[in-house]
Amino acid sequence: MIPDAAAPELRKDQRHVFALVPRGARVLDLGCGDGALLAALVEHRGVRGHGVEIDDDRILDCVRRGLSVVHEDLDEGLAVHADKSSDYVILSQTLQATRDPRRLLHKMARVGHASVVSFPNFGYWRVRLSLLFRGRMPKSPQLPYAWYDTPNIHLCTIADFDDLVRAEGFVVQRRILLNGRGNPMRTSFMAGWRASSAIYLLRH
Repeated sequence: MIPDAAAPELRKDQRHVFALVPRGARVLDLGCGDGALLAALVEHRGVRGHGVEIDDDRILDCVRRGLSVVHEDLDEGLAVHADKSSDYVILSQTLQATRDPRRLLHKMARVGHASVVSFPNFGYWRVRLSLLFRGRMPKSPQLPYAWYDTPNIHLCTIADFDDLVRAEGFVVQRRILLNGRGNPMRTSFMAGWRASSAIYLLRH
């Protein structure tokens, strides 16, 4: 369980990512944002962690937290990171904003022993109904941007992601499906409709 002191800093999906990472692991957080997740892992899990972020303002946020962060574009590669230099590589709510998600997943597998990937489910029932009845690109807590200013260029459904990891030879060790409130679903029945987002623990 995540410590109470760390919980207020983290989104609900980040709390479940936190719980997947064991104490003392070497962690690389890609697209680490303001560093809230990485800072919680360092403080409460004792991980040896560093992050990758492209936004200068967010890098400053990370530095203020005392984190080690590299300014790097994920689409340009992870060349500075050695093979298997991390135990866990985290990509939290960032996959859909990359130009080549398939290629990035393989880079993560090269750098780390395991990958933790979370993303919004574009097949969520509220998204489907918004398109069907309103005829407009949906906005939600998971997808807060308008169509013209969104960084999300490769939105996918849970079924799409399942197909991708299967085709690319990844092994799904754990899958956590979150409902619209950010709580874990008890069953995977109609997951493609009911889950607002998903978290995968992958190995290759």
